Amino acid sequence: MFEHFAAGARTAVSSAVEEARLRGDRRIGTEHLLLGVLHEPGSVTVRAFGADVETARTALGALDRSALTAIGIDVQGIERPPIPASRKRTPFTSGARSVLPRALAEVRKSGSRRIAPEHLLLALLDCEKPDPAADLMAQLGIDRAAVRARIRQTGC
Repeated sequence: MFEHFAAGARTAVSSAVEEARLRGDRRIGTEHLLLGVLHEPGSVTVRAFGADVETARTALGALDRSALTAIGIDVQGIERPPIPASRKRTPFTSGARSVLPRALAEVRKSGSRRIAPEHLLLALLDCEKPDPAADLMAQLGIDRAAVRARIRQTGC
C-alpha cells in the first residue's frame, strides 16, 4: 500500500509514528495520523483544517485527561517520564488501517496518482465517534464539511 504514497503522505505517516512514540502509545491510531497530517506548517492540509499540530496535541491531551478523570484518575501535576525508543515496528490500530483504503479511494476520485496528505485528511474526516480522530476534531470544533470543501477547492 505504501508504494501509492507521495513523499508528503509518507512524511505524515512517519510523523504519526513519532507522535505515537512521544505520547507513549503502543499503536498508531487515527489521532496520530491526524497529528501527522498537521505536521507541515503552512501546508494545504493545515490551512484547510484550521488548526495546527500544537493546538491538536493540546486538545488531545485534554481529551486524555478528561477520560482519565472520568474513571477516577487524577493526573494533574504528574510528569510523564521519557519514552524509550523501541526497535519494534509500531502496529496500526484497525481504525488507522481503515483510513488507508479510504485515502486511496479519495485518490481515485480526484484522478491523482498517489496518496497525498490531503487524501489522508479527507479519509480522516470520515471517522465517526467513538474514533479518537473524530473525538479530537469535535474537541477542536472542526466543521468537517467545511474542511472537505476547502480541500476540494484547492484541487485535490
